[in-house]
Amino acid sequence: QVQFVESGGGLVQPGGSLRLSCAASEIIGSINGVGWYRQGPGNKREWVASATSDGINYYADSVKGRFTISRDNAKKTVYLQMNSLEIEDTAVYYCNVDRFPGMGLVPVGSWGQGTQVTVSS
Repeated sequence: QVQFVESGGGLVQPGGSLRLSCAASEIIGSINGVGWYRQGPGNKREWVASATSDGINYYADSVKGRFTISRDNAKKTVYLQMNSLEIEDTAVYYCNVDRFPGMGLVPVGSWGQGTQVTVSS
Protein backbone atom coordinates (compact mmCIF):
# COMPACT_ATOMS: atom_id res chain seq x y z
CA GLN A 1 0.00 0.00 0.00
CA VAL A 2 1.40 3.35 -1.03
CA GLN A 3 2.27 5.71 1.80
CA PHE A 4 2.60 9.47 1.69
CA VAL A 5 4.68 12.04 3.56
CA GLU A 6 3.35 15.58 3.57
CA SER A 7 5.47 18.71 3.99
CA GLY A 8 5.52 22.43 3.33
CA GLY A 9 3.10 23.70 5.93
CA GLY A 10 3.71 26.71 8.12
CA LEU A 11 2.39 29.97 9.47
CA VAL A 12 1.21 32.49 6.93
CA GLN A 13 -0.80 35.70 7.01
CA PRO A 14 -4.21 35.97 5.37
CA GLY A 15 -3.77 36.51 1.65
CA GLY A 16 -0.46 34.70 1.62
CA SER A 17 0.63 31.56 -0.22
CA LEU A 18 2.09 28.17 0.57
CA ARG A 19 3.06 25.17 -1.51
CA LEU A 20 2.52 21.76 0.02
CA SER A 21 4.29 18.62 -1.15
CA CYS A 22 3.27 15.00 -0.78
CA ALA A 23 5.95 12.40 -1.43
CA ALA A 24 4.77 8.88 -2.22
CA SER A 25 6.56 5.70 -1.23
CA GLU A 26 6.12 4.23 -4.69
CA ILE A 27 5.38 5.18 -8.27
CA ILE A 28 2.06 6.99 -8.55
CA GLY A 29 1.70 6.97 -12.31
CA SER A 30 -0.62 3.97 -12.17
CA ILE A 31 -2.74 5.49 -9.42
CA ASN A 32 -5.77 7.15 -11.00
CA GLY A 33 -6.62 9.64 -8.29
CA VAL A 34 -4.53 11.31 -5.60
CA GLY A 35 -6.14 13.83 -3.33
CA TRP A 36 -5.47 16.43 -0.69
CA TYR A 37 -7.57 16.52 2.44
CA ARG A 38 -7.61 18.68 5.55
CA GLN A 39 -8.86 18.66 9.09
CA GLY A 40 -9.35 21.94 10.86
CA PRO A 41 -9.70 22.44 14.62
CA GLY A 42 -12.84 20.70 15.83
CA ASN A 43 -13.82 19.67 12.32
CA LYS A 44 -14.07 16.42 10.46
CA ARG A 45 -11.52 15.62 7.80
CA GLU A 46 -12.67 16.98 4.45
CA TRP A 47 -11.69 16.63 0.85
CA VAL A 48 -9.86 19.57 -0.75
CA ALA A 49 -8.73 18.60 -4.24
CA SER A 50 -7.83 15.63 -6.43
CA ALA A 51 -5.74 15.04 -9.52
CA THR A 52 -6.23 12.11 -11.87
CA SER A 53 -3.59 10.34 -13.91
CA ASP A 54 -5.12 11.67 -17.13
CA GLY A 55 -4.82 15.28 -16.05
CA ILE A 56 -8.24 16.09 -14.64
CA ASN A 57 -8.31 18.13 -11.44
CA TYR A 58 -11.19 18.52 -9.04
CA TYR A 59 -11.60 21.08 -6.26
CA ALA A 60 -13.88 21.67 -3.33
CA ASP A 61 -15.94 24.82 -3.79
CA SER A 62 -14.25 26.41 -0.78
CA VAL A 63 -10.83 26.38 -2.49
CA LYS A 64 -11.73 26.64 -6.15
CA GLY A 65 -9.84 29.47 -7.83
CA ARG A 66 -7.35 29.73 -4.97
CA PHE A 67 -5.72 26.28 -4.79
CA THR A 68 -4.04 24.31 -7.56
CA ILE A 69 -3.23 20.63 -7.37
CA SER A 70 -0.58 19.06 -9.54
CA ARG A 71 1.29 15.79 -9.70
CA ASP A 72 4.75 14.88 -10.89
CA ASN A 73 4.65 11.16 -11.50
CA ALA A 74 8.38 10.96 -12.19
CA LYS A 75 9.12 12.49 -8.78
CA LYS A 76 6.34 10.49 -7.10
CA THR A 77 5.08 13.77 -5.67
CA VAL A 78 1.79 15.62 -5.52
CA TYR A 79 1.67 19.35 -4.85
CA LEU A 80 -0.92 21.77 -3.59
CA GLN A 81 -0.30 25.42 -4.39
CA MET A 82 -2.40 27.52 -2.04
CA ASN A 83 -2.92 31.20 -2.79
CA SER A 84 -5.09 33.87 -1.18
CA LEU A 85 -5.13 31.89 2.02
CA GLU A 86 -7.90 32.57 4.48
CA ILE A 87 -8.11 31.98 8.22
CA GLU A 88 -10.63 29.22 7.50
CA ASP A 89 -7.91 27.32 5.62
CA THR A 90 -6.14 26.63 8.91
CA ALA A 91 -5.91 22.86 9.21
CA VAL A 92 -3.66 19.85 9.06
CA TYR A 93 -3.35 18.86 5.41
CA TYR A 94 -3.01 15.27 4.26
CA CYS A 95 -2.80 13.44 0.96
CA ASN A 96 -4.06 10.02 0.08
CA VAL A 97 -5.28 7.90 -2.77
CA ASP A 98 -8.64 9.08 -4.07
CA ARG A 99 -10.45 6.08 -5.52
CA PHE A 100 -13.39 8.20 -6.60
CA PRO A 101 -11.95 11.46 -7.95
CA GLY A 102 -14.37 14.35 -7.95
CA MET A 103 -16.84 12.70 -5.59
CA GLY A 104 -15.53 14.56 -2.56
CA LEU A 105 -15.21 11.41 -0.48
CA VAL A 106 -12.70 10.99 2.33
CA PRO A 107 -10.97 7.62 2.24
CA VAL A 108 -10.82 5.34 5.25
CA GLY A 109 -7.65 3.58 6.28
CA SER A 110 -4.18 4.78 7.14
CA TRP A 111 -2.97 8.37 6.88
CA GLY A 112 0.37 10.11 7.09
CA GLN A 113 1.25 12.63 9.77
CA GLY A 114 0.03 15.56 7.70
CA THR A 115 1.43 19.07 7.59
CA GLN A 116 0.07 21.95 9.64
CA VAL A 117 -1.07 25.11 7.88
CA THR A 118 -1.91 28.05 10.09
CA VAL A 119 -3.32 31.23 8.61
CA SER A 120 -3.22 34.06 11.09
CA SER A 121 -2.44 37.73 11.30
